[in-house]
Amino acid sequence: MTEQLGEDYARVWADQVVLGELGNRTVKEAIEAKVAFKTIWLGVWHFLELPAHDR
Repeated sequence: MTEQLGEDYARVWADQVVLGELGNRTVKEAIEAKVAFKTIWLGVWHFLELPAHDR
């Protein structure tokens, strides 16, 4: 996320953006719930519509 959003914004984004693919959680909440990091990244990747090479 830092590469895509920058260090400061990535932190804010992780705390505030709710992703349906993460069970309607933020990235921070998903990490705290011990969701697999790969699952979290795929949710972020899909939401941000990043290119395939960033998957």
